[in-house]
Amino acid sequence: MMKADEYQYLAYKTANKGLGHYDQLRNAVYGLNGEAGEVIDLLKKHEFQGHDLDYNDIIKELGDVAWYLALACTAIGVPLSAVLQQNIDKLKARYPDGFKTVDSVNRKE
Repeated sequence: MMKADEYQYLAYKTANKGLGHYDQLRNAVYGLNGEAGEVIDLLKKHEFQGHDLDYNDIIKELGDVAWYLALACTAIGVPLSAVLQQNIDKLKARYPDGFKTVDSVNRKE
């Protein structure tokens, strides 16, 4: 199984290195939004237009989301694994016993 930081390293090999750090970040953030939109579009087409829901298509689009996330991390000089760990730490603090609606409604920032 691939490790997050290995993925980040390999993803960056296919990035546009001609961009400065800020432009790499902008490209990554714009790309994240675009690819997330493509995942939403697959669900929309399934729910409202009669298309089959193909998980392989979702997997491909989620891969593109991961690629842009890895590039955003590289652009700001942080390991992808650190972002993932920080998110888990935040979620554990927010929902120590797993998600509960009451904890979500009354959560402390």
